[in-house]
Amino acid sequence: MALLVALLPCSSKVLSLNPGLESFSMEFACLPGGFSQGIALLYLHLHSIFREESFLQKALDYVSHSLKYLTRRHDVTFLCGDTGPLAVAAVVYARLQRAQESEECINRLMQYHQTVASGTGGLPDELLYGRVGYLYALAFINQQLGQDRIPLQYIQQISEVVLASGETLSRKYRFQNQSPLMYEWYQEHYVGAAHGLAGIYYFLMQPGFVSAEEHVHRLVKPSIDHVCRLRLPSGNYPPCIGDDRDLLVHWCHGSPGVIYMLLQAYKVFGIPQYLEDALQCGEVVWRWGLLKKGYGLCHGAAGNAYAFLGLYRLTQDPKHLYRACMFADWCMNYGRHGCRTPDTPFSLFEGMAGTIYFLADLLQPMRSRFPAFEV
Repeated sequence: MALLVALLPCSSKVLSLNPGLESFSMEFACLPGGFSQGIALLYLHLHSIFREESFLQKALDYVSHSLKYLTRRHDVTFLCGDTGPLAVAAVVYARLQRAQESEECINRLMQYHQTVASGTGGLPDELLYGRVGYLYALAFINQQLGQDRIPLQYIQQISEVVLASGETLSRKYRFQNQSPLMYEWYQEHYVGAAHGLAGIYYFLMQPGFVSAEEHVHRLVKPSIDHVCRLRLPSGNYPPCIGDDRDLLVHWCHGSPGVIYMLLQAYKVFGIPQYLEDALQCGEVVWRWGLLKKGYGLCHGAAGNAYAFLGLYRLTQDPKHLYRACMFADWCMNYGRHGCRTPDTPFSLFEGMAGTIYFLADLLQPMRSRFPAFEV
């Protein structure tokens, strides 16, 4: 009963999003094409929850704008490349029963596959700018349009290249005895979800993404164990290997992003210690996760709150849902805490769009997923 009383004020505020969204649309309309995809993804998500056709039309408007500004530089990731707008457009067109246009977007998305799977060209492996970012685009299509829409073999080919790249870098930097896989971005071995090990390992543990289960046990699991050994005394994780400063509690760097790797490892391997470590991450987020950097997803309160939703989905412990709602209550007082204004204040990952996405997800916590990341 106490939990219900605590949740009611937050829930009523979240429900008020639906009629209030139009006030945001005029602000979003001034965004450049690169940010329109994130707004389109928000409206696509809102359509999934509220089933209002106007949200689907908004998603179409924004993704159509985004498609006019594709980079044409072979940028391959969902968040920072051309494949994101193509994947979102494919789903929007499919929901509008415009099958031919949806198919065209998927075909254009698949044109990047050979480049990404070649293992050449200096492409990194991480989420924001690398192969895993392309892998998510393929997974997003299957999530939204059916698990066989992109044949599993295409996903497995990317995963195999990521594994081979990780083995090569592990040997290069002499990590073999500690971690069979190693990855780098800008000459740093990042740990977190956005650029680093935790985000890559999370994808390599997804069911069927790696064709040989033996590789998951022989290569991925001991590499995860190496990340676990990097845990700082506070329970947080460093931004990079060799950097022991305990400063960042963000989805992109620190416990709020590492938690997804740990939860997936517990699901796959069934080892209780992974769940214990994930619960410790939750405690770190609860203690330090309300950030003056803002209310967004990448390095803000909304993104950190998804850690609680991940714990709640797995454990069903209402404590985690309560904590997510308390972070949501903070977010509903947007702009009243002296937080820094993001560089892109209305975008999905830094700004208001991501906060709205999280607040809407709170209405269906068992179906919630961190956008553009969780499979």
